[in-house]
Amino acid sequence: MKFLLYASALSFVGSCATISHKEKIQEITDNITIEQPNKILEYANTITAAELEHNLYIFSSDAFKGRKVGSPGQKLAVNFLKNYYISEGIPSPFEGTNYFQIVPKSFIGSDYNDSENVLAFVKGSKNPEDIIIISAHHDHKGIEKDGEINNGADDDGSGTVALLEMAQAFKKAKDEGYGPKRSILFLHLTAEEIGLLGSHYYIQNPIFPLTNTIANLNIDMIGRVDKYHKDHTNYIYLIGSDRLSTELHYISETVNATFFNLELNYKYNSENEHNRYYYRSDHYNFAQKGIPVIFYFNGEHEDYHLPTDTPDKINYPVLEKRTRLIFATAWQLANQEKAIIADKY
Repeated sequence: MKFLLYASALSFVGSCATISHKEKIQEITDNITIEQPNKILEYANTITAAELEHNLYIFSSDAFKGRKVGSPGQKLAVNFLKNYYISEGIPSPFEGTNYFQIVPKSFIGSDYNDSENVLAFVKGSKNPEDIIIISAHHDHKGIEKDGEINNGADDDGSGTVALLEMAQAFKKAKDEGYGPKRSILFLHLTAEEIGLLGSHYYIQNPIFPLTNTIANLNIDMIGRVDKYHKDHTNYIYLIGSDRLSTELHYISETVNATFFNLELNYKYNSENEHNRYYYRSDHYNFAQKGIPVIFYFNGEHEDYHLPTDTPDKINYPVLEKRTRLIFATAWQLANQEKAIIADKY
């Protein structure tokens, strides 16, 4: 396993890497100890395709009218998220039943009403001041002029329901005495589709100090298979994992190699990649503040930003496995002895 990780490391630094850099990479991979591997598997296995499917059929239904920022359908969507967290006993970082960070119309723009980021919180047991943010955006494109609804099942209903399942798993672990040592904030962001505005607002008005934010794991479309993987669905694109923290990248690699063996594809991580996905989802606002990020992405497909992005086209077993990978990565970040650092910022 370490040979494979080391070979992967060399492919990233290139043939011109110095000996000192190679030695640093080897030291990083040698010092990664998976925290409570049996418990990672136990609680990751509570994330199921059936529950993901159940929640996604609700969240991307016609009832929510495409979740356009500030619209009545978007209000129904955020209240669905709030009620889910209340029913599961997963608290807000605020007091009582307030799970909303209001993003005002004055910030979003005159064409929209006030909107909301939705926040749920699992407090750490040992270093609660350290925060790991797992994020996904809940808004989508609303209704077309001809009345067709953009349900946004993959974009980003898939990421939204992944957060719900991971929060449930972490809460169950905490209730049974295996809660994370660092705190985890589940952050459902608004207004991504109109310029990453929900994450921009959070960065300007953080609930917890950004200096205490260890990492952002951002999910935007993880429920489908792109045209390059029709016959090989066991993959996920990772973007940004090595941009700010060397250690974050190799923790991600180690967790995957230990438990899941997904193909971690870095095709879109190149700084010269023409789609510029690194700059196109909410993680980018965190990265600009020097917070290490990973953006999880399945690639675009023929239904991207169309009314045909519906829940019947989601590959739920694939969504399950990808969600479990992200959960396990967050578990490792939350429980390892030392917090990761941004060594490239």
